[in-house]
This record gives sequence, structure tokens and C-alpha cells, in this order.
Amino acid sequence: MVARPTLTLRIGPMTVADLDAVQRIERETFATPWPEQAYRSEIETNRLASYLVGRIGDEVVAYGGIWLMVDEAHVTTVAVASGWRRRKIGAAVVLALLDLARARGARDATLEVRLSNLGARRLYERFGFRPVGIRPRYYSDNGEDALIMTTDALDGATMVDRLAALRA
Repeated sequence: MVARPTLTLRIGPMTVADLDAVQRIERETFATPWPEQAYRSEIETNRLASYLVGRIGDEVVAYGGIWLMVDEAHVTTVAVASGWRRRKIGAAVVLALLDLARARGARDATLEVRLSNLGARRLYERFGFRPVGIRPRYYSDNGEDALIMTTDALDGATMVDRLAALRA
């Protein structure tokens, strides 16, 4: 039996140099991918935006982003490269985004997710996101509704305990 080397996921800020890899993951993940220029603008000029990438070795395998609007963090995107899914990388990115949001003073976090995306919905529920509404015909590619999800207070005991347990 041959032992596999331990692969370490490192999460850090997204840079312009990461955009080719981000676009590759974006195109394989989303029916209507954001263009590279949208990400470039987000990381270069949008002071409300913070984007992270997850790397294994030198390879970008995941990314996610938030907008911090007053005291609310809005998760704009989370994606994992197809060959790296189901390895808890998406969970690590969500955790890093929530940690970042909390460090920057966010009271809670919200997001939209396709009603049909049960895998993503389950992931977000593990992090304490709960359904609070629907955005009808939100997705332009097929008119699918979006489920709006939000967390309890990020600095409240429930969320602090939940995130600590997930981190462990």
C-alpha cells in the first residue's frame, strides 16, 4: 500500500493573477458565469468586496466572495473545481468567508442559492444559514427562483459554537 501525501488547503486573498483559474472554475460550475472583468473590478475597485481563493500546492481549487454592506455580509459566490469537490473544500471556503465577515464587523450573513441546488443548500445549512425568503425568477439562464438564506448573529453564542465545531 502506498501512502498518499497530505494535501494542505491554503485560503488567502484572490489576486488578478488568480483570474484565469477562477474563470476556469466559474465556467465549469455556473450556467451563466461572471466574466473575468467582473472579478477584476471586484478585487481592484469594489471596496465592499472581499474574495478568497483556496489553493492546494500552486493550484487554485476553489474561491468565494462576500460584500460587506454596513453590518451584513452578503455571500456573492462559492465554487470548487470539479475534480476537487466532495473533499470539504467548499466548507473550508464558507468558513473562511464567515470568519472574514465576522472580523470585519458583520452582524450576520446572507446569500441566494438556486432552489434546485440541494448540495449547496445543505452545505449552507450546516453553517447555520436558514431560508428566509424567495427571489422569484432570480436566475437569468432559466428563470429559476432563488432561496434567500441568512444566519443568526455571527458573534452570537449559537453561531460561535457552530463555527468552532465545524472548524474542529
